[in-house]
Amino acid sequence: MKKTTLLALLMVTLLPIASYLYVSSLSKDAIKMPRRYFYDTVMVKMEKGKKVNDTVWHKVRPFKLKNQFGKEVGLEDWGGKIIIADFFFTSCPSICPKLTRNMKKLQTAFKKTDSLVRFVSFTVDPVRDTVQALKAYGDKYGIDHDTWFMLTGDRNELYDIALNEFKASIASNGNIDTGFIHTDRFFLLDRDRVVRGWYSGLDSVNLDKLIKDVVLLNMERDKKKKRNLFRK
Repeated sequence: MKKTTLLALLMVTLLPIASYLYVSSLSKDAIKMPRRYFYDTVMVKMEKGKKVNDTVWHKVRPFKLKNQFGKEVGLEDWGGKIIIADFFFTSCPSICPKLTRNMKKLQTAFKKTDSLVRFVSFTVDPVRDTVQALKAYGDKYGIDHDTWFMLTGDRNELYDIALNEFKASIASNGNIDTGFIHTDRFFLLDRDRVVRGWYSGLDSVNLDKLIKDVVLLNMERDKKKKRNLFRK
C-alpha cells in the first residue's frame, strides 16, 4: 500500500476521534444552568448603536402568610436564600404524604448547608389547614421547622400565588383543577425570586436533578459576586 494511501486512511480513522477530543476539551467547563421560564415583558434598548431585546423575567411577587407558628412571613424574610416550594394539604390521602417525605429528604440533604435553602409548603385547603394543623403535620414528618415553612392564609391569596406567580397550571401541563390545586411538582426559585425549574416530587431522578440545580444556582451567585468585585 502506498504511503499516501496509508496516511489518508489514518487521517480518516483518527479525525473523528481527534474532533471528539477537541470538542470535549472546549465544552468540559461548560455548565448548563437552570433556565428561566416566564417573562413579563421584553423591552428593546440600544446597545452600541444596535437594538437588542432585554427580557424582564417574571419574579414571584412579595406576600405575607402565616406559618406553622402563627407568624406572618414572606419572601423578604428569607433574604437571599434559594427556595424549594410545593402545594399540598394535610388531609390529602394520596400524593401529599410522599411529597412531604421527599421534601424531608431534600431538607436532610442540605442540612449541613442550611443557610443556602429554605423550604416552603403552601396549603391549598386553608379552611382545614389551620396553624395548629400545619404544626402537627410538620411534627408528624419530623421536619426542621427552622428552615421549612408551612403556610396558610386567605384562599384567594394562596391560589393566586400558585396559579399566577408559580404558574402551577403550566408546570403541570394544564392537568390541574384550578378550583382545587393538586400537583406533584416541586418549584425552584432563585435568589431573585425567578422560577428556575419544576420537578416531579415523586420521582427520584427529578429529585437528584433538583439538588444539582440548587448547587448550580449557588455557583451562579458566586459568579455574580466575582463580577461585582471586578467592577469596583
